[in-house]
Amino acid sequence: MNISNQMVFDALDMFVFLAVELTILFLFISYIVGVLQEYIPPSKIQSILSSKSGKGYIIAGFLGAITPFCSCSTIPFLKGLLRANAGFGTMMVFLFASPLLNPIIIGLFAVTFGLEVTVFYFTVALGVSIIAGYSLEKLGFEKYIKAEAYIEPQHKGCNVGGGSKAFPESKWMKIWKSTWSDFKKVLPYLIGGIALGSMIYGFMPSEYIANIANKDNPFAIPVAAFIGIPLYIRAEAVIPLSAALAAKGMSLGAVMALIIGSAGASLTEVILLKSMFKSKMIIAFLVVILTMAVGAGYLYTYMF
Repeated sequence: MNISNQMVFDALDMFVFLAVELTILFLFISYIVGVLQEYIPPSKIQSILSSKSGKGYIIAGFLGAITPFCSCSTIPFLKGLLRANAGFGTMMVFLFASPLLNPIIIGLFAVTFGLEVTVFYFTVALGVSIIAGYSLEKLGFEKYIKAEAYIEPQHKGCNVGGGSKAFPESKWMKIWKSTWSDFKKVLPYLIGGIALGSMIYGFMPSEYIANIANKDNPFAIPVAAFIGIPLYIRAEAVIPLSAALAAKGMSLGAVMALIIGSAGASLTEVILLKSMFKSKMIIAFLVVILTMAVGAGYLYTYMF
C-alpha cells in the first residue's frame, strides 16, 4: 500500500471511529443528563453552580476535572446546564475545563511527562478556565447564546388505535425522545466536523508538525497551538502523540501548546458549538483556548 492510499485509509478509519464513538457518547451523555434533570431540580443545579462569592467557578472547574469528557461530548452536558438555568460564567468554566482536565488526560500526562509537568498543566488549565468564565460573564457574552439552545424539546403522549385518547409516556421514553431530538439537531454539525477533522488527521503527518514546530523556530509555540485546533485528537491519543513529537524534535513548550489546542477546542467541537452560540461567542471561545495554549507554552519554556 503506497503512502497516498495509507493516508486515505487513516482518514476513513478515523472518520468511522469518531462517528461511532461520538454518536454513542452524545446519546449516552445526553440521556444521563436528562435522567439527572428528572431527579435534580433546576434550582439545585443553579445552587451548585452559583457564581456567588466565586465558589461556583471553582466548583465548575473541578466538576470539569472529574468528568471523563472530550471536547465534543461536553456539548450535551452544556445543553443540560443551559436548560437548568445554571450561571453563564460557571458553564463557561466547565466548557473550558472539562476536556482539558478529564481524568484520562491527567493520568496519561503524569505517566508520560511526570508529576511536576502535570501539576503545571493542571494549574494553568484550571486557572485560565476560571478567569475566562468569570471575564466572559462580566463582559456580557451571555447574550451571544442562541435562544433555541434553552428550549427543551416537547413531545406529546402516544395515541393508541388512532383514537383521541392520549396515554402518557413513561419518563424514560420522554427523556430518550428529548435526547434523540437534540441529536438530530447537531448531527449535520457533528458529521461535518468529523469529516474535516478526519481529513486533517489522515493527511497531516506528524513529521510535518515536528518540522515546523521545532526548538529552533521562535514561532513554534503559536504554530503548534493553531495546528492543534483543527487536529482533533482524543485524550487517549494526544499524550502518546505529543511524546512522539517531542522525540522527533518538537519543543516541550510547543508540545504543551499542541495538547491544549487539540484537547481544548477541536474543529468538531467548534462546529457543534455553532448550534448553540453566535459567532462572537465562538470567536471568544477560540481566543481563550489559543491564549491558554500559547501562554502555557511560553510559560512552560520559561519555567522549565
